[in-house]
Formats: sequence, C-alpha cells, structure tokens
Amino acid sequence: MEIDQDVIESKLDIIERNLEFLNEFEYTDSEEFLGSYRGVQAAKYSLLEIIECCIDIASHIIAVKSMGRAEEYRGMFHLLGEKGVIEKDLAERLGDMAGFRNLLVHRYGDVDNAVVLEMIQSELADVVEFERAVVRFVDGGQ
Repeated sequence: MEIDQDVIESKLDIIERNLEFLNEFEYTDSEEFLGSYRGVQAAKYSLLEIIECCIDIASHIIAVKSMGRAEEYRGMFHLLGEKGVIEKDLAERLGDMAGFRNLLVHRYGDVDNAVVLEMIQSELADVVEFERAVVRFVDGGQ
C-alpha cells in the first residue's frame, strides 16, 4: 500500500494555515493575550487542528507502512521515532503535544491559557520539524 500524497498534503496545508495564524501571537505579551477571549479561543482551536493533523499524518503513515499499533496518540509519535521517520526526541515532544490535545478536548476547563501562549511562542518549531520529516519520508519513497 502506498502513502496517499493527497491525504498528507491536505493535512500539511491545514497545519500551515494554522501556523500562519498563530504566528500573529508570536510577540504578544501574556496580558494582551489573556485579555482577548476571541484570541485565546482561536489560538486554542488552531493548536487543536495542528495537533489533530499531526496525529492524522502519523496514523496514516503507521497504517500504510504496517509499523505496528499505538494504544494512544502519544504512542503514534513514539512509533514514528522508533522507525526512524522522525527523531526520537521530536517524538517525545510531539507526544507531549498529543497529551495537551487531550487536555484541550476532554479537560478544557483545566487549560491554563498562559500555557497555550507559551506553546505558541516556543513549541511550534516542533511542528515545522515534523512537517519536514514527513515530507522527507514521503519523498524518499519509504
């Protein structure tokens, strides 16, 4: 079975659109961010879409390449790390993002919005690194 380029590209497009939006918050101070309900809500949803797309890409690669099975989203990134699709330290960081996804979805009342801003300002580079690794893997004919 082949990796579906259209699936990967559509997910990468969604990630890129959300990264571009979140870049607006890169130099926003905490007080300004936390004072904007719309901004906070939009940022959380954009983060959620990014994480979901990363999970979808991981799931697709794992399934198509018969890499095994993960019991949770975090485990998908660990599988990609074990199989050399992404670096193991990146797999760990993306696993943490998957855990944050669960917080956004299931325990949304517990989300510290200051942490959302921190993620936007310091952890989105991991998503860009993931995108590059996926493109290398797919283009490499893996």
